[in-house]
Amino acid sequence: MTAEDPPDDVTAPDHAAAVAAAQHAGHPRGHDYDKGSPHLRHASLRTVVEGRLRRLVGEQIAARESCRVLEVGAGHGTFTRCLLDAGAVVTVTEASADSAAYLRAQFAGSGDVEVIHDDSGEQILGSEGTWDLAVMTSVLHHIPDYLSFLDRLYVLIAPGGALFTVQDPLYYPNMPRFAHVAERGAYFSWRVTQGDVLRGARAQVRRRRGRYDDSDPSDLVEYHVVRKGVDERAIAELLSSRFADVDVFTYWSSQAPVWQWLGERTSIQTHFGVEARGRLPHEVA
Repeated sequence: MTAEDPPDDVTAPDHAAAVAAAQHAGHPRGHDYDKGSPHLRHASLRTVVEGRLRRLVGEQIAARESCRVLEVGAGHGTFTRCLLDAGAVVTVTEASADSAAYLRAQFAGSGDVEVIHDDSGEQILGSEGTWDLAVMTSVLHHIPDYLSFLDRLYVLIAPGGALFTVQDPLYYPNMPRFAHVAERGAYFSWRVTQGDVLRGARAQVRRRRGRYDDSDPSDLVEYHVVRKGVDERAIAELLSSRFADVDVFTYWSSQAPVWQWLGERTSIQTHFGVEARGRLPHEVA
């Protein structure tokens, strides 16, 4: 089980506080999550995610007559609503204080949603509670040591429960070069339409030289750009020893609608998700 180590700066003692500050600054009140999130923006991807979530919740309800979901990094609750509609009771966490406040207001009338502002992840990982299903959408690539995070998250899932994560970039060394080039080309062609092109160009030059800037929010939050994606094989290996069944699925994902439409009509795969079912007891894992 291996995943490329992040730059040394990522493990600095004050790094967690810096990441929390960057998350809050990068997701202020009124932040548009859909704009840079293909799984929220494009109906084709969103439909796939919602279908998988409904099925996973349904399986837990069939087995237990209820389903308690832990949704880590809920954003503005796009998939929280899907989970509720499927019959789940949901605990959501958010690193951004403004997003947590938005979620509380959004679901104020529901007795089936609990919102936790957890800027470091430690609050929920230190919880004594358990859930039947853990859900993450576009979360793992924000976490420096995602393998350790998943290992600790597993403890919070009840025996027989499930884990679902989606919308993380495939590990670049595992991708065919043409797929990586196509993904980067599609991203940059979209990025130049978003403004502040000069800052983005400088960041790319710096990163190509192997330099990581601990004062740059984009480097603090988007670890995959300095760590070559997320190692889906290492994740599968880890989860395979903790769940009875692990399914890694891959797909094309791009922010721009035209590139999403074109990419879906090719065999190019750039992102992945994981469904892990049948959480094994600690003594087995």
